[in-house]
Order: sequence, then structure tokens, then C-alpha cells
Amino acid sequence: MGRAFEFRKARKMKRWSAMSKAFTRIGKDIVMAVKEGGPDPDANSRLRAVIQNAKAVNMPKDNIERAIKRASDKNQGNYKEVLFEGYAPHGIAVLIETATDNNTRTVANVRSYFNKSDGSLGTSGSVVFMFDHTCNFRIQGEGMDLEELELELIDHGVEEIFEDEDGVLIYAPFESFGSIQAYLEENNIEILSSGFERIPQVTKKLSEAEAADVEKLLEKLEEDDDVQNVYHTMEESAE
Repeated sequence: MGRAFEFRKARKMKRWSAMSKAFTRIGKDIVMAVKEGGPDPDANSRLRAVIQNAKAVNMPKDNIERAIKRASDKNQGNYKEVLFEGYAPHGIAVLIETATDNNTRTVANVRSYFNKSDGSLGTSGSVVFMFDHTCNFRIQGEGMDLEELELELIDHGVEEIFEDEDGVLIYAPFESFGSIQAYLEENNIEILSSGFERIPQVTKKLSEAEAADVEKLLEKLEEDDDVQNVYHTMEESAE
């Protein structure tokens, strides 16, 4: 198994634990997808992917339809995706993906979290190079020959395929998303969910007390409504 497998195993059940928070994040994803490509999922591949993710976290169909309708309203503002970079205590690099309709507010909030946690907000490019930007797909893999599937997908950029109790996970570089999505749909392979992750190239092991210092910052960041995802270089337990 490769780095993607270990990364996923260590993070499982640690993030996106609150259902309401997941719904809020997906609601923003729907707005951005509709603003970019329109409200018809058949003609908007990004929206199709977001709807799959909404179903994966049991978001009610009515909620999804209302979100698409709201996003189609000309008075509905759009969200801008902004990436923040910095350092938590003990030299841990932190990367924060946000979706915001008020960048001034988001910058102020993120900076305050770092300051209050003895961390430091960095400049653009200060830590992003420490993470590999990847895409992933979870598919219905029952009865599927994974070796054969991997051979088929190598030409589409796939680097790692593995199976867990929830299905089959496919990992590839960020830029391979569209090609893999098209292949899976054309071959009637059911996509349960999909998305993007930033996998740290190297992680750092901390003591229990040091890890607690870092977790205080991570929790503040993840509770913020503008924050979509938080990644870091602290080694996490796979237990």
C-alpha cells in the first residue's frame, strides 16, 4: 500500500465528523459548481460530482434540490476559493482550503486562530509545496477485478487503488480528475463520492503534549464556517 492508503487510514473518522458541517460545505460546493457550469448535472460534471458527495453523507434530496435552486438565483452571491498557509506550533505546516464570500473576514479569522495558538500565518507558497495535490474517487467495487481496473486507469494518471469496507478508492494527481471521471461514467462504474486532498510528502511525529498544542489550532480552523478542509504535516495515528 502507498502513501494515499496510509493517509486515508490515519484520517478516517477524524474529520468531517459533524453532519451539519458537512452539509454546509457541500452547500457551498453546489453554489460554486452551479455558478461555474449551470444547474443541469447532466451538462455540468462538477455539479454531478458534488451531488454524489451529498448523497454519500446522506444529505436529503430536497436539500440538494433547494441548494441548486438557490445557487441558480442571480441574487445568490458566489464563493471564492482561497488557500491559506502557515505553521502550527512545533514546526507543523498547515494548509487551509476555504470557500468565502468575504475574504477580509476569513483572513482576519484565520490569522487570529494562528496567533492565539502560537502559530504563524505564512505567505502564499510558504508550505503548499510540502503537499501533493491529489484527486480521489470512491466507487462501487463489488465483484470488480481491481488489477484489471488499475491497468485500464494507468493511462488516465491513476497512481493507487485500494479497497476498504466502504468500497474501492482511486487516487491520482489533481489534474487527472476530469479524465478519470469521464472513464468511470462512460464504463457505467458507479461513483459513490469524489474529491480532492493534499497529502503531506513528509510527516513529523510529536509527543502527546505537542500534538495537543497543534490540535487546538486545527480544531479552531475546522470549526470556522469558511473553512472547507485543513491539512497538516503532523503524523497521525492510524489506530
